[in-house]
Amino acid sequence: MWRKVLPPENTFVNVCVMTAVTTLPATATEMDMDAVRQHAAEVVSTLKVLGNIDRLMLLCQLVQQERTVGELEQLTGITQPTLSQQLGVLRREGVVGTRRTGKFIWYRLEDGRTLQIMQALYALFCAPGATAAQSAAA
Repeated sequence: MWRKVLPPENTFVNVCVMTAVTTLPATATEMDMDAVRQHAAEVVSTLKVLGNIDRLMLLCQLVQQERTVGELEQLTGITQPTLSQQLGVLRREGVVGTRRTGKFIWYRLEDGRTLQIMQALYALFCAPGATAAQSAAA
């Protein structure tokens, strides 16, 4: 049985829903299906990047602040070979950027849309009380 659960006012989710509702066309025939297909392909590509536990763990750390490879290894417990591979994927996809300071390479989250997605995921799954709220809604 499905129940409609309304988020508290002024939450990130509520703002996103309100924005989406106010920007949707009045009818489906007004939508440019080529544009919809292109955007859908972008969404699928983004979700594929996020659809890996190691990459998701790395992004959770990079949402907070810029980090070195050593810090990411220590914080996530991801071993060096896997860490390098997953950071390479994130770099190629334009999700993270780097800068070098001496012998250290610093990684930062570059993509604004990925930042918004990570913030929404945090609110839904990681924020204090998120698990209890999701269980109560079921």
